[in-house]
Order: sequence, then C-alpha cells, then structure tokens
Amino acid sequence: MLDHEQVLIRRGPRSGLPVILALHSTALGPAAGGVRLWHYPGWRDGLTDALRLSAAMTLKFAVTDLARGGGKTVVAMPQGTRLDPARRRDVLRDVAEVIDSIGGRYAAGPDVGTSPADMAVIREFTPHVFCTPEDQGGSGDSSPHTARGTLAALRAVSRRLYGEAGLKGLRMGLIGLGHVGEHLARLLAAEGVELTVTDIDAARTRTAEEIGAAWTGPEEIISADVDILIPAALGGVLTTRVVRDLRCRAVVGPANNQLHAAEVADLLYQRGIVWIPDYVAGAGGVINAVTTELHHFTSDDARARVDTIEDIVTELLRTADDLGVTPAQAGHEMAQRRIRAA
Repeated sequence: MLDHEQVLIRRGPRSGLPVILALHSTALGPAAGGVRLWHYPGWRDGLTDALRLSAAMTLKFAVTDLARGGGKTVVAMPQGTRLDPARRRDVLRDVAEVIDSIGGRYAAGPDVGTSPADMAVIREFTPHVFCTPEDQGGSGDSSPHTARGTLAALRAVSRRLYGEAGLKGLRMGLIGLGHVGEHLARLLAAEGVELTVTDIDAARTRTAEEIGAAWTGPEEIISADVDILIPAALGGVLTTRVVRDLRCRAVVGPANNQLHAAEVADLLYQRGIVWIPDYVAGAGGVINAVTTELHHFTSDDARARVDTIEDIVTELLRTADDLGVTPAQAGHEMAQRRIRAA
C-alpha cells in the first residue's frame, strides 16, 4: 500500500532522464530530503529507492523531533550514463522545476551523487533548497555533521555495551571512506579507536595509512572480530546471510537503508546484536542543515542539536527494553507517536 502523500515522475525535458520526487509526509511540517543522482538498472528501481528513502526521512525528522516531513528526489540514470557539465546543469534544472512545482511542500539538499555546488544551481530556479555552499550563505557540506552525529550515536551504544561513553580502545570496522566515512574515520582515530576500514576504491588505502587504520577487503570486514561495525557506504549491506556472519556486538552507521529487508532487524535482535536505525545514526547532517538554513538556528545551537543524537539513541534503546521490541520497532513507535501528536 502506498502511504506517500504525493509521488511525481517526470521525464526531464532537457536531460531526458527520469526525475522522481517522493513526498512521504508533511504531518510535522514541510518535507525535506536529498537529491540522489545515481545509476539504476531501470527507473522503477529509482522509484523504489525514492519511496524507501523518503519514508526514512519522515522517521528521521520525527525521532529527532524536528518540524519537518520526509521527501526524496531521485534521478534514475541508466547504467553507464556520464554527465558532462552542460548536461549535468540540464539535469539539475529539471530537478529544480519538479521541486518548484509543488509550491514549497518540499525542500531539497545534497545526497549521493550531488553536492552543495549542485544545490546552488538548483537554487537558481527554485528557493526550496538547502546545503548550498558556505560562501553563498548556506551550510555547505553536511558530511562533517553527519559524522559528528554518528559519533554521538556510537557513544550511546558504547555506554550500553560497556557502561561508559568513551570509545578509546574499542575495535570498530568501518565500511566506506567516502565523504562521511572519511570524516568519521578521522574522528574515530582521534578518539583512540582500533579501526579497520574498507572501501571499493583501493585508492582509499592512503587515507587508512594516514590515520593508522588497518585495511581489509569489503567481504572480509563483515566477519571481522570487532566491537562495532559501521556501514558508511550505500544501503542494503545487511542481508540475512551477512547477519549470520557478523562477529560484532553492534551495528551503528550513517549509510541509508542498511537493511536489505525489514526482517533483518529481527535477525539482528535474535543474535543479540544492537542495531541503531540508520535514520537516527545518520541524522546529523540534515539536522545541522535544516536547523541552520530552514529554521535559522545559530551554528552553535545546530551543533548542540546534532549532539543530542546521543540522548536520542539512549532513549530509543530504553524504549526498546521497556516494550520488549527491537530498536527498529522502538524507533518506528517513537516516530509515529510524535506524528500522531501533531
């Protein structure tokens, strides 16, 4: 059953690419969410991604108590598509026109495949955008704030597992050294974490060497003997097969849509592995951007709001204990309670 308020699918008149805007909910306020420019086997796969990601944004805003709803834009590029600067601009203008067509019910920021510079192009054609470059008055790259929020979530989980929020000496495996993953890896190294990392790009080994992290392959890290596994790349990494191979005590990371299927959360719970929903662990970037650009908080207030992720995770785990349910179910219940109250 489709529970979204509105879904737009348009063929971009300039780019010829499918532009999909999924507006999940405006119960708490106008929706917000990223623009994903990515390759898919077909446009229907992009639609599936947009529906899932926008629903997760609703949960993210509700659990973190922000007056926003969930939305997402996906440009579904066929495999092998390459965009020169002129065509990329055409894509972004097509996206801007779709966003503008719903009259401010949704504001867009960067996501996989897009950047603050792309948001600046979109802003030429619609005001409903955030995370534009700092030198243009925006909040800029959200990656450092996403990493900071994940660090806060890790502190809460460390307290649950070991009785204290300090991370020094813990063994962690980090999957993905992209924008967020690299920022997070540097934060963890500074905290004294024994870090093992991986990425599909072998050139990232230079980052691992620089911060003193061990390097392993993407397949090997899944079964690494670590305290906490941190997915920080694309989604779908947690399959039933993968969960059976895990040797960690918790999975906490910023990657969106980590669960290949909903029942994977139950399997993690049965194995005694703490999983923090990605829409909580990865909320720092959007919290910072929305609070500064759309709600006009100061940067210090926004940073403090990001740090409350530690308290939110603590509350989520307590709720799961009280109700005797998985953290995934507890997060959903917390979000729905706030949406119903609105």
